[in-house]
Amino acid sequence: MKALNLLLERHSCARLSAPAPEGAELETIWQAGLRAPDHGGLHPWRILHVSGEGLSKLSDIFAVAAEQNRGDVEKARQMPFRAPLITVVIASPKPHDKVPEIEQVLSAGCMVHAMQMAAFAQGYNGIWRTGPMAYDPIVKQKLGLAEHEHIVGFLYLGSSQISKVPSRTLSTDQFVSWL
Repeated sequence: MKALNLLLERHSCARLSAPAPEGAELETIWQAGLRAPDHGGLHPWRILHVSGEGLSKLSDIFAVAAEQNRGDVEKARQMPFRAPLITVVIASPKPHDKVPEIEQVLSAGCMVHAMQMAAFAQGYNGIWRTGPMAYDPIVKQKLGLAEHEHIVGFLYLGSSQISKVPSRTLSTDQFVSWL
């Protein structure tokens, strides 16, 4: 797929099923993420791979968090099963006098986008999700995040269950101004 087509046709897909990328395809997706802009070469991110039995473990973690927050436990328990593979991208900022934390978190966000694009380029699809579970202290603790780390995205990946969504074109007039 040509790079411009990839960028202009990309769309999120919430209805995903097997197969999911694996092996060399998954390695390519991770490598694309590792090419995210990284001021200072700090590598301020890490990836947590969730598939197979890991989806059930994540389901249990989400259920505990929902119960503690008086949320919908059953809905939370089902969330990980929206796709056969979830890549959790964690921003892990490093102390640095020239690279502020916000730049490092943005780098982790670029990582999510690059991985979604790499999946799309290989014929898969996905959706970048956050929501309350990304910010929940119980989820963060049970996933082994340090105090200074943040979940910037749950990247759900798999094969699209819906036909191709027509690309939408937004008017740049609404978003671009000139100085």
